[in-house]
Amino acid sequence: MTNKLAVFDFDSTLMDGETLEFFAKEIGIGDKVKEITDRAMRGELDFFESLTERVSFLKGFPVDKINEICAKLPLMNGAEEVVSGLKAKGYKVVCFSGGFRNATTLFAHKLGLDGEFANILHSKDGILTGLVGGEMMFNDSKGQMLQRLQKILDVTPENTIAVGDGANDLSMFKYAGKRIAFCAKPILKENANIIVEEKDLSKILKYI
Repeated sequence: MTNKLAVFDFDSTLMDGETLEFFAKEIGIGDKVKEITDRAMRGELDFFESLTERVSFLKGFPVDKINEICAKLPLMNGAEEVVSGLKAKGYKVVCFSGGFRNATTLFAHKLGLDGEFANILHSKDGILTGLVGGEMMFNDSKGQMLQRLQKILDVTPENTIAVGDGANDLSMFKYAGKRIAFCAKPILKENANIIVEEKDLSKILKYI
């Protein structure tokens, strides 16, 4: 049997919105964070620098409050259908996120994903320090992780689907036969071979 892999971005792909913007709204610094996020997703800023700068604004915020917000994050329309549809076709379905495990772990459980890779917000005594570390910190992190997974699972690029919306998803497009830009920024559309403009992930299934 041929091994197959589908990798989804999290923010504005599996989840309807940007996790950091939901946090920032609670703290009252939404506009400041949104501007940095938008520039990073268009490829105008280095992802590592933009991520560390945005997370620094969270210093002093309680972890419990972060987890509370994550539990209420909205699923993207069609997320459940696309995951179950791909699994029915024999795909392992994984999430790569430049966001945080506080959110992706919950969604992985909710959607029945086979795995999730994200970053970790550092905290002390239940309070965020404004620091972040993890597996998805850099512009090329998703591409690097995809290559490792393909090797472990014995999956070829031809049998790999990558789905995303922003500039930090570009690196995984290099190693995927189906490169799906979902309601995406222009930089990603230019490198995609499938473009979905409707905000409904289940529309992806007709291309598989």
